[in-house]
Amino acid sequence: MATILVVFGALLTVSRVSSAKAQRPVASAKCGPSVPGATAPNGQSETTNQQNGRTVRNHWGDGQQAPAGCASDAIQTAANNAQTVNCPTVADKLPNVPAAAKSEVDQQLAQLDTQIADANNRLATGKGQGGQAANNNAGQNNNAANNNQAANNNQAANNQAANNANAILSQLNSKRTAAIDRIATAIGRVAAKPTNLNSLATCTLKAANNGGKNNGGANNGGANGGKNNGGANNGGNANGGKVNDPNNLGILANSCQGGSKLQPHDGFQNGNRCVGTQMGEVGDAAKNPSLLITQFPQQVQANQPFTLRVSTRNLIRDRFLAAGKGGYYVEMSLLNAQGLVRGHFHTACRMLDSTQVAPDPAPPPAFFVATEDGGGSANADQIEIRVPGLPSKGTAQCMSWAGDGSHRVPMMQRANEPVAVDAVRITVN
Repeated sequence: MATILVVFGALLTVSRVSSAKAQRPVASAKCGPSVPGATAPNGQSETTNQQNGRTVRNHWGDGQQAPAGCASDAIQTAANNAQTVNCPTVADKLPNVPAAAKSEVDQQLAQLDTQIADANNRLATGKGQGGQAANNNAGQNNNAANNNQAANNNQAANNQAANNANAILSQLNSKRTAAIDRIATAIGRVAAKPTNLNSLATCTLKAANNGGKNNGGANNGGANGGKNNGGANNGGNANGGKVNDPNNLGILANSCQGGSKLQPHDGFQNGNRCVGTQMGEVGDAAKNPSLLITQFPQQVQANQPFTLRVSTRNLIRDRFLAAGKGGYYVEMSLLNAQGLVRGHFHTACRMLDSTQVAPDPAPPPAFFVATEDGGGSANADQIEIRVPGLPSKGTAQCMSWAGDGSHRVPMMQRANEPVAVDAVRITVN
């Protein structure tokens, strides 16, 4: 929910749960709901890259993926059961890319992401040689433990899945070799051609159920979030449940205690709850965050990788509490010593059914990532977000917005200050 970017002009590029009793899911209090779009195109929930000496962390799906051992629905279980590929990073291993080669190199780097996403999708769905059958049969082992025929069937299915996985891996490595060769060639046209990239083409199979360990946010205040969730900070105690309305505005409620009949929010992405966490610190107007999408394509082809360039100001991108670990709306907004908001920013793209009416908010976006890199200051800087492609034709709405450490849009001092959000339309052909 890797995920994961400084003076203006200094550009940064972002690029099985067993049914055995001993491994039953842990208590639901530690687990959030299964949320669509929780993993990155390469199967990880967090990715890191080195750009211009800075570690950029992208949290795919906002760190929504639940920790290992959590109960999940059939879709998430299938995703956890599937193998994924583990590939070396390429962008951080390149020499300084000349400006004349940058466009082609970026295109090939995005193509590498797309190749990994395709391989993981084929592993998850078993396309080609029935790999999914092995996952389905595996769930039947407990019911047929003493049935030799069932065991034989499962073994055959597992063998078939292994063959399928090896075939997918071989095809991926061939495609990566070609893409990395094109990167080296592009650089070699205008500078010394790198000769040490061949080893980066080889990927391996990652063991199933690797999710959760890379969810991100583990070192970003999860402990603090845990102390504050579950309604512990519902507030209103000093008021005894009474509404404090000194200006006689007719306030209906200003705390969850006594002002709401809904159950307390627990730090996970559940609706129909009352969030009792205090809103927190708001900065001066001149120090409030702002954000602008400064570069984007007017048109792209379906599944064609592209880049969004985002500029932020007054946003310290160093704070991210993973939503899948209960870090949603549990920490109040905080300012640093200079009075600037601490947090991160989000980027999402969704396909619009119509450009004449407001879209349905329920479906998950086609692309969603949260980005933190420890950067940001009172000066505007720029970050590139690499989108691996959008799946269908139509009009896409792509937007970026600032978030505090617990995923809320930062507050503004004045009511007439625009919030730190921007959106663009892109035609997908």
